Amino acid sequence: MLKWLFKVGIVTIITLVLLICIKKSSHIKNFIYDEVYTKNISFASINNLYKKYFGSNILFDVKEDTALVFNEKLEYSEKVKDKDGLKLTVGKDYLVPNLESGLVIFTGVKDGYGNVVIVEQIDGVDVWYGNLSNINVKLYDYLEKGALIGNCDDNLYLVHKKDGEVLDYENKV
Repeated sequence: MLKWLFKVGIVTIITLVLLICIKKSSHIKNFIYDEVYTKNISFASINNLYKKYFGSNILFDVKEDTALVFNEKLEYSEKVKDKDGLKLTVGKDYLVPNLESGLVIFTGVKDGYGNVVIVEQIDGVDVWYGNLSNINVKLYDYLEKGALIGNCDDNLYLVHKKDGEVLDYENKV
């Protein structure tokens, strides 16, 4: 019991000293602010690091005895370059599948795209699914390939980006 209290005391002292140093030094404060608030932590880089040391992808709460209910491929009648990506003509109340396994890093509204879900795939490519009428995922959900993202009416916008640069994925869809 005494060893445990001693360890807690040491951790508390170290934490307090670090917090005082952060508060006193604007250089340290700016560094921490940049790392936490302005840089995007890449799921793909963390997953690759995990795979390097543990030999597999990051394990999420996957139940072995459950089957994927929705596992569809992207289907559309017309494909047109639009804005930064593609505009796909789909049917009314179309169920939008996820193109590749990854982590949901954004859900919300983006100008020109309407309701958007951004999935950072395990290869590091961010895929924007735009013009969704109903979103069935939450922020930081891990999605398997083919999983249901949401519904879309008439047009689905797809944008592929890596490290902030728009990629040409016209022939991959």
